[in-house]
Amino acid sequence: MAEIFFPIKGLHKGFVTEKQPPLTSFSMLNVRPYDSLSNRLRGGQRPGLAKWSADKIGDAEQPVVAMCTVSSVA
Repeated sequence: MAEIFFPIKGLHKGFVTEKQPPLTSFSMLNVRPYDSLSNRLRGGQRPGLAKWSADKIGDAEQPVVAMCTVSSVA
C-alpha cells in the first residue's frame, strides 16, 4: 500500500499533475500545512477572513432552507 503525504510544500501549477514536485499539489483550497489548533504539521483548515455571526441565521438575508442530522457508527 502506498503512503499518501499531505502537500506541505503547497500549491504548484508549473507542471502537469503526474510530474508534480514531491509534497506539492496541483489543486488546493482553504488548507495550510500547520493545523491551527495544535500547530502540528499535519494539514489543517485555513481560518476564515471574517468573523461569523450566529445571530444572522434565519434572517431575511440568510434564511434557513434545510436542516439535517448526521450520525456515524464506528
